[in-house]
Amino acid sequence: MGEKTLSTRRSLFDRYKDIFFIVLGILSYSVGYTAFILPERVVMGGASGIAALIYYATNIQTWISLLILNCTFLLIALKALNLQFVVRTVTGVGILLFFVGILQPFFAANPIITAGKDTFMHVLIGGAMCGAGLGLVFSHNGSTGGTDILTVLLNKYFNMSFGRAMQFVDCTIICSSYLLFNSTEKIVYGVAFTLVATICCDYVINGARQTVQFLIISKKYQEIADSINTDVRRGVTLVEGKGWYSKAEVDMLVVLTRKYESQEVLRVIKAIDPNAVVSQTFCHGVFGEGFEPLK
Repeated sequence: MGEKTLSTRRSLFDRYKDIFFIVLGILSYSVGYTAFILPERVVMGGASGIAALIYYATNIQTWISLLILNCTFLLIALKALNLQFVVRTVTGVGILLFFVGILQPFFAANPIITAGKDTFMHVLIGGAMCGAGLGLVFSHNGSTGGTDILTVLLNKYFNMSFGRAMQFVDCTIICSSYLLFNSTEKIVYGVAFTLVATICCDYVINGARQTVQFLIISKKYQEIADSINTDVRRGVTLVEGKGWYSKAEVDMLVVLTRKYESQEVLRVIKAIDPNAVVSQTFCHGVFGEGFEPLK
């Protein structure tokens, strides 16, 4: 009974944590979009890029266009999407519309930048904020809808990879800004925004999941394993082997930890056996209990 209660509490904690970071990520995206990108009249990819184009051409607030676009995309793709994706998308879009609807008129009345001055710097800042925000959303199983829906459709019906489908949609939107502004400079800014946003998004996602693997050879392996279990609260696997040169039996510990826990593991090893042989490598991804769930 106690284990079930603890499991339920952890599940609720994880759910609330996901909600918190999804809201924080969408807030970061909304600030970057409304405070830095829209004043500079830059077009990026995604539904936000289409909404920006409509805003530049007609002065219709972007939240209205985002609402219409997302409703349209969802209706078109409803049969191709699973219920969980639809729920996540509707929730994410609702939060995005709320923030954009408030922040766009706020920053229009209280600008924090001077449009047309240091445009490239503003594009970099906006791209970093939007990319980091999306990284937080995606790493906590959220969605902001938009052309993510089109990407799913292209992948399903045209056998196009998600990455290639996203590039195709984004490039089409960015290049279409030439029809409105007749300026290649705007296209360059849009590409720069996309590159920065992608790099920051990947950095946040991979940073949240980055894992370190330790291979530890020491005569005091039992003490080290016990300390890692109790102090770092990470599992340890014992591998029995043989040193080829000495032909002696060797016991090796295998430990997987988050990157931020690696210094604690090294501290434990050094305190118990400063002469231990330690190999530390970064893992692209680790899935399972204690790490990321398999998807």
